[in-house]
Amino acid sequence: MSQTIKRAFRAWLDIALWKRVILALMLGLVVGFIWGEGAQSIRWIGDLFIRLIQMVVVPLVFVTIVSGIIRMGDPSKLGTLGVKTIGIYMGTTAVAITIGLLLAALFQPGAGVDITAATPGEVQEAVPLGERLMGIVPSNPIAALAEGNILAVIFFAVLFGIAVLTIREDGKPIAGFMHAGASVMLRITHWVMEMAPFGVFALIAWVAGTQGLVTLVQVVTLVLTVTLACILQLVVTHGTLMRFILKLSPLRFFRGVKDAMLLAFSTSSSSATLPVSMSVAETRLGIRPVVVSTVLPLGATINMDGTAMYVGIVSVFAAQAFGIDLTLIDYLMIAGTTTLVSIGTAAVPGASIFLMAAVMDTIGLTPGQIAVVIGFILPFDRPLDMMRTAVNVTGDLSVATAVAKWEDELDEEQFNRN
Repeated sequence: MSQTIKRAFRAWLDIALWKRVILALMLGLVVGFIWGEGAQSIRWIGDLFIRLIQMVVVPLVFVTIVSGIIRMGDPSKLGTLGVKTIGIYMGTTAVAITIGLLLAALFQPGAGVDITAATPGEVQEAVPLGERLMGIVPSNPIAALAEGNILAVIFFAVLFGIAVLTIREDGKPIAGFMHAGASVMLRITHWVMEMAPFGVFALIAWVAGTQGLVTLVQVVTLVLTVTLACILQLVVTHGTLMRFILKLSPLRFFRGVKDAMLLAFSTSSSSATLPVSMSVAETRLGIRPVVVSTVLPLGATINMDGTAMYVGIVSVFAAQAFGIDLTLIDYLMIAGTTTLVSIGTAAVPGASIFLMAAVMDTIGLTPGQIAVVIGFILPFDRPLDMMRTAVNVTGDLSVATAVAKWEDELDEEQFNRN
């Protein structure tokens, strides 16, 4: 009997992880639709999986950033890498918002929709940009690590890594410790990822069982608009970046990132997916650690292509539902405000829902109207959140590939094995 179990276990592990995750996702959908509300009882398995991933995020980010900077050998290289990274992130976000607004104006998802019966939702004000920037500098680095404040962790890790470089010989023991620490955290991440199929099964079954597709029927045009926008951002924006700018195969890129995309879709959290994104970037895309450890943690915090697109579409949807005619200036205001809101969005499920107030306020919606829109969106936000998170994570990996290519930190032979 024990030999049979061992053979079955080996056979399971021999199946590619992405295939196991897809199988779990499909089974979760079936079980959720059949079981209905009862699927809530297995949600804890998915929550446990997310906690396991969250457990490794902060130490992984810290040690890999420090290790990556030390490997640079020259702190000045960090400046050029950072400028390119932020520039491309802003560029892809701008394209995502443009796609979303164009499709919202074309398909008119809010026209004729009656949302007055919705129960008003809680409106949370967006964090002011100045306060957000101030939060990057931790008053207590240990507290930042404990609280999981990723931007503050990145800031301190960069300073720490540069300091180790500048003390040269005296810093070698710390450098060796950080390199070993990065390897240890990646190994733990690999172990945690073996739980992915079970976590994905539970999360998808819960979503399908408690929310299903019934709620989406109420806003089918909005759902189709968001879905098409996500597809266009993936295929057109990132596909074009791969094919025509980087001269790489888009198909090989998407094959390489599928594990991260599937996990992002299941968890609806860029932060929870970060360890997997870093793993596939290095092992599948051939991006060297110096880029992986700096570009991806930053992207999980500030690069929200899917979120920006979604917030823009919902803002136009709200204006249409309330009969507000939008001018070109209004669309530009939505685009500009959405960029700032997306940067300030926490990389956790559903966070963007409560950050729409700042955008809707720019086009003349009252606080009461905004609350009604949020109350209307909430019941079916989770499935849409899953899609836009997959876009966010794919954007992070696309930009990391571009930066690695331009910085000569990309192993194209490894990339082409996908």
